[in-house]
Amino acid sequence: MHRTSFAHPLPLFGIGTSRRVERAALSAVPSGTLVRRAGSAIARLASALAPHARTVWIACGPGNNGADGLEAAAALQTAVLRQVGAAHILVSLFGPEDRLSPDARLALDRARTAGVRFADAPPEMTAQDLCIDALLGLGARTTPGADWVAPALAQLDACAPALRLAVDLPTGLDADTGVLAAFARARAPAAQQRHTLSLLTHKPGLFTADGRDAAGMLWLDDLGIDPALFATPDAWLTGRPRRRAMLHASHKGVHGDVLVVGGEHIDSRGQGMTGAAILAGTAALHAGAGRVLVCLLGPQGSSPAFDAMQPELMLRTSDTLAATDLARTAVVCGCGGGKEVVPQLPHLLGEASRLVLDADALNAIAANRALREMLENRAACADRHTILTPHPLEAARLLDRDTATIQADRLAAAHALATRYRCTAVLKGSGTVVSAPGQIPSVNPTGNGRLATAGTGDVLAGLAGARLASGLSAFDAATAAVYEHGDLADRWPADRALTASALARGLRPA
Repeated sequence: MHRTSFAHPLPLFGIGTSRRVERAALSAVPSGTLVRRAGSAIARLASALAPHARTVWIACGPGNNGADGLEAAAALQTAVLRQVGAAHILVSLFGPEDRLSPDARLALDRARTAGVRFADAPPEMTAQDLCIDALLGLGARTTPGADWVAPALAQLDACAPALRLAVDLPTGLDADTGVLAAFARARAPAAQQRHTLSLLTHKPGLFTADGRDAAGMLWLDDLGIDPALFATPDAWLTGRPRRRAMLHASHKGVHGDVLVVGGEHIDSRGQGMTGAAILAGTAALHAGAGRVLVCLLGPQGSSPAFDAMQPELMLRTSDTLAATDLARTAVVCGCGGGKEVVPQLPHLLGEASRLVLDADALNAIAANRALREMLENRAACADRHTILTPHPLEAARLLDRDTATIQADRLAAAHALATRYRCTAVLKGSGTVVSAPGQIPSVNPTGNGRLATAGTGDVLAGLAGARLASGLSAFDAATAAVYEHGDLADRWPADRALTASALARGLRPA
């Protein structure tokens, strides 16, 4: 068993694949082995998380998740009998006892034989105590309307401020999508620390949508089984990108050129968005691009000749685009582009070899059939590399859906974007998903709520442009950029405001 580390890529297995792995594992070991291993793992982690607990309360459902909890209760009770002043182990069994799974029935007998006490509700609990959620795991989809689930969850929520440990998955969390079922939406107080011990495999839903908030700190016990022997992962959790060695014999051309096209001038519609393009350019600059050009959009002569705070940024006007060598430049288009970006898109979609499309560029493409077709047709040219970086609303527009549908299955939505437009799609949000044709999708583990501030998306687009300019493939550039962007936010000092401009200046070369 180990705490989940985000330093290296991790395979993720959804509901169907995890069940396939479980069936194969069950046939490879003696009957009852896996559930006893699971119970032992839960008991070991429970003892490590709450070594001074006076009470450990385990809420068990009637299925296999409950069986794991009952096995843990038996293991903990056996350990208690060897100690003086140890915790009281208490179990509440929810759901009809006549519907217990075979494993749960056997585990119940073992728990009773070990002397585990049973009660209808938990006792009063303190911050040093532990409550264990063993109600529902992979079976959350098949038990959505059971009348025992909501009351059981209410009792779990009432256990705060005790530590909370979920077995395999927090009850009600969809292992594929990371969406919490309606019956699980009531949250325990924020003061309650949450942990989840994933068993056998890590599931994609633990890392996207509601998953990260619901699961808290993640742990894995593979129960002595290597899932890779039985199945291919449904997704990968992105690992830390490898850093490149910088050769002494380098020049700025080696590190690539980035051209940012956006930043509608205030004179265009009275809504100045120049800052968005400057932020993207700043990000590309600090991320190590050799040269960064920023083409600001709007009335001719209205833009400054240079940025006095960042003279390294080379400012351009839109009439210079035709003379720019787009075959050798990574283009980031759309950041603050407003309506002025629309006339620039046909040229960029047709000529840019490496292209990151963000914000207003995505909105313009979603609203224009001809531009959509041009985007789809880029994949026919082997030297065309495209990254889309939509947030859920922009993704909904590109797919002619609503935002709720996008968020209901983020991996499926990212796959739909990548398939329809034949490019790399970055669906931003908690657990950003990166998908591309022919690639197993990637779910990003870094980032936090402090990124929910204006301009951080522009920073991500500029960073992706820098990684694309460095020679990485579109998929690798996108996964690296998303990881680095979130990782910097995770390391941000707690007493320092996270603004987009500070975030951009905190980036470093690959």
